[in-house]
Amino acid sequence: MDIPAKARAVIIGGGVVGCSIAYHLGKLGWTDVVLLERKQLTCGTTWHAAGLIAQLRATQNMTRLAKYSQELYFGLEEETGVATGFKRNGSITVALTDERMEELRRSAAMARAFGVEIDEISPSDIQSRYPGLTVDDAVGGVWLPKDGQADPVNITQALAKGARNYGAKIIQGVKVTDIHQTDGRVTGVMTDQGPIEADYVVNAGGMWAREIGAMAGVAVPLHACEHFYIVTEGIDGLTSNLPVLRVPDECAYYKEDAGKILLGAFEPNSKPWGMDGIPEDFEFDLPARGFRPFRADPRACRRAVPGSGRSRHPDLLQRAGKLHPR
Repeated sequence: MDIPAKARAVIIGGGVVGCSIAYHLGKLGWTDVVLLERKQLTCGTTWHAAGLIAQLRATQNMTRLAKYSQELYFGLEEETGVATGFKRNGSITVALTDERMEELRRSAAMARAFGVEIDEISPSDIQSRYPGLTVDDAVGGVWLPKDGQADPVNITQALAKGARNYGAKIIQGVKVTDIHQTDGRVTGVMTDQGPIEADYVVNAGGMWAREIGAMAGVAVPLHACEHFYIVTEGIDGLTSNLPVLRVPDECAYYKEDAGKILLGAFEPNSKPWGMDGIPEDFEFDLPARGFRPFRADPRACRRAVPGSGRSRHPDLLQRAGKLHPR
């Protein structure tokens, strides 16, 4: 597809965020929207995301956004005809300390204020919803029945199709090389295929956002960092509707993944990656593998993974995520 000479809005980046922006602008009646992706849709960090849909957030605005997102994804497949893999299998967050439980109660109170369905549950309730889970040291937890999981690539493709249906142009294989300004106002972009005039330019570049912001003289406080998850071998008897499980005190989360368990470890002090720039040829790529930075306690694996003591050859995926320094 040839690039247009002018657009009302140019969106830079074809991950889930960029495609969502294009979709929602179209839904608001904007038809003159162009999304530019340097390589292929989802090829940065979207393609290897864990795909968790969670509504329990730390702030009011994030809670409202998360609640809206799960409602959107619930109907997106029917709207666009693109399978999203979305399922409302619910989620459980487990507290291992009284302090964590108090934090969950505060978060739950805020979530209820915005209409999020959430219940406080006991250790026995947790175990009944997640068979085989070790809860001997659990204080309690919360249950969100409308949380779930989805395929991030297919969610993105569905949003892209919805955006196209509203009139947006999504162009792959076009790299933005500069952002044009006049009197302190953005007037368009320069690409490797020529210029595009624009009233608005949206930076949805993900881990490239810092480099894109610099084109307009804006310091974006964001950088890529390493994140890890492990996928087990297939587990006999594992149900497809197993809830997503989060254990913040162990920096761990779990989800059923095609008859396997995906275990992710959220690093409190993530290792920066690509601080000197993201490689030019980065596309559906991953940082070099290595178990050493993986932070999850091995005992945490046995807490929630049936038969984990027998599982051989787990697949470790080391991925580049995005981090906003505080």
